[in-house]
Amino acid sequence: MKPKWLNAREDRAWRAFVHSHQQIELHLNRSLQKSGLSGADYEVLAVLSGHDGDRMSARDLGEALNWEKSRLSHQLRRMEADGLISREPNPDDARSTIVRLLPAGRTAIEKAAPGHVEDVRRNFIDLFTPAELDMLAALNERVLHRLAEGDDPPPTTSQPS
Repeated sequence: MKPKWLNAREDRAWRAFVHSHQQIELHLNRSLQKSGLSGADYEVLAVLSGHDGDRMSARDLGEALNWEKSRLSHQLRRMEADGLISREPNPDDARSTIVRLLPAGRTAIEKAAPGHVEDVRRNFIDLFTPAELDMLAALNERVLHRLAEGDDPPPTTSQPS
């Protein structure tokens, strides 16, 4: 089957989307590093700090972050060594681990969050009207929905002859 190559409009849209995503991630990560956190540190701390009791199972944390087990394990090991979180056996399930936000982690997220939110606002949110933000959310949700469906192509409908 011959590929259906992107036309100029499609290629421009695709490349602009990919490049802008890469650049904003790079910018946000560099800004977070000024507060002593990596982007991954911030993601973990943000989820934990927003969760009731500042603790959750490693499995639930991985699902919330949409990370593979090995990535989460490596990240948590590093953050535990830095004194930001602790890992402890789950008293309700011996096969799982509870991840707990430590006071140093709470301090770090509270220090980094205001600047991070301002950075997101200045370099993303404030560039769009409310209607454009709604459209952007809807478009990205459509992509996410397609990806969640899997790789099966959508059913084709036959046209009347």
